[in-house]
Amino acid sequence: MTMIEWFVFFLIIQVIHFLGTWKLYVKAGKKAWEAIIPIYNVIVLMKIINRPTWWVILLFIPIINLLMFPVIWVETVRSFGKYKTTDSFLAVFTLGFYIYYLNYIENVNYIEDRSLKSRTELGEWVSSIVFAIVAATIVHTYIMQPYTIPTSSLEKSLLIGDFLFVSKFHYGARTPMTTIAAPMVHDSLPFIGTKSYLKKPQLPYFRIPGFQDIKRNEIVVFSWPVDTVQRFFDTSNIHIDKPIDKKSNYVKRCVGIAGDSLEIKNGYIYINGEKTVLPDRAKPQFMHKVETNGQQLSATTLKRYDITEGRNMGEYYILNLTDENAARLKKNPLVKNIIKENAPAGEFNSRVFPHNEQYPWSEDNYGPIYIPEAGKTVDLNSASLPFYKRIIEVYENNNLTINGDDIFINGELATTYTFKQNYYWMMGDNRHNSEDARFWGYVPFDHVVGKPVFIWFSWDTNGDGIANKIRWDRVFTTVHGEGKPVSYLYYFLGALILWFGYNSYRKRKKEEEID
Repeated sequence: MTMIEWFVFFLIIQVIHFLGTWKLYVKAGKKAWEAIIPIYNVIVLMKIINRPTWWVILLFIPIINLLMFPVIWVETVRSFGKYKTTDSFLAVFTLGFYIYYLNYIENVNYIEDRSLKSRTELGEWVSSIVFAIVAATIVHTYIMQPYTIPTSSLEKSLLIGDFLFVSKFHYGARTPMTTIAAPMVHDSLPFIGTKSYLKKPQLPYFRIPGFQDIKRNEIVVFSWPVDTVQRFFDTSNIHIDKPIDKKSNYVKRCVGIAGDSLEIKNGYIYINGEKTVLPDRAKPQFMHKVETNGQQLSATTLKRYDITEGRNMGEYYILNLTDENAARLKKNPLVKNIIKENAPAGEFNSRVFPHNEQYPWSEDNYGPIYIPEAGKTVDLNSASLPFYKRIIEVYENNNLTINGDDIFINGELATTYTFKQNYYWMMGDNRHNSEDARFWGYVPFDHVVGKPVFIWFSWDTNGDGIANKIRWDRVFTTVHGEGKPVSYLYYFLGALILWFGYNSYRKRKKEEEID
């Protein structure tokens, strides 16, 4: 929906509210006109139902408001003496239009000093659950969100089974664009597997200002730009067009930021002509062909070299190795030769972005490629268009047509294009086992979700026994930083014990004072 369409929709809501409540406003000692003034009418309503004014803010937060509207409807009917469960059910089931019945037909009286406590245990329980969900959804959407690592694309830095807290406020929280969706879930409902949202109406993109920009080589969570799968790891082959904030969440390393020139040579990344120096926690891996002297490499040997991924091909092994581990393994007397897999450039690979025969690149030898920056202008021609076509049409919502050698944007001949937002280049450290920007291109800033900051738990499904399945050395560790990750679990447990001890002491002191 456009801003004008949203404005018209907002005015319609005000009229609906006025027509259904103006008599109730009068019965509560207010003026009828106070029911139609936008925002002010909600502030007045909060006074009528004896609820805090800050609730108004919750009514304008997408997703949160879906939870708050039923609460307001129930609170309104209760303020006019309708306490029965049937009344609350009718208020919710009719989407608030039960209030019209009270406004025009039934002669209700306003209860000014009504008790705000639910009259039934069920009502109290429902109220507590609703507000717990509201609080959790606010934290989940705007502050910190939990994620799980499902793939090995950042192996060594982030492992399959790591449970993360992802900060929404570092880069600025992206407000929901999908207005009607189930809270606390992403693109599908648990167990059922169906969509958890409605595609319309959609809010315009907006991001609360953050306190840092995305830095080169930081790990970032983002919405997968080319996502059309029904849900993550979906095998149904059902393809759907998703809103930005409901696309599958990916986590990769941002190896190139807006304005950079990026090139990949023999698997190594070069930014603006210089080879990238990755943080020491980043461990790029490549597939290697490992030939032995005829003997098998035991599981103990593989574990000694920290090899977690590989295949025994009979006469040789295909192993995923860092450069350091490859050099160590080469010294093993069982190993005769190690050859690093390296796909050369020169032969067109349709899987590789920009999927154009002018650019016969491979995942190991790629580019150079320019990463667009907001406000910068590039020439448009047959050579550059394959890189920017999706940006112009999809990410920046223009109508692009081509007539021979002529390019038209929104009906006008275009020889240049100026970008509206920043773009980023996201790649996995597991170079030969990562679905990343080499295959689908740029990540727009409006697709950025947040910055992983903390691993609060880590589960190894291949571990023997519960104790070995939990990676204790990864619990309560930071994602970024230098040196080997340090677990803060014992500090947390110590602080927790002190907190409970203090609370127990304070409670005991109060009881002694009462006695």
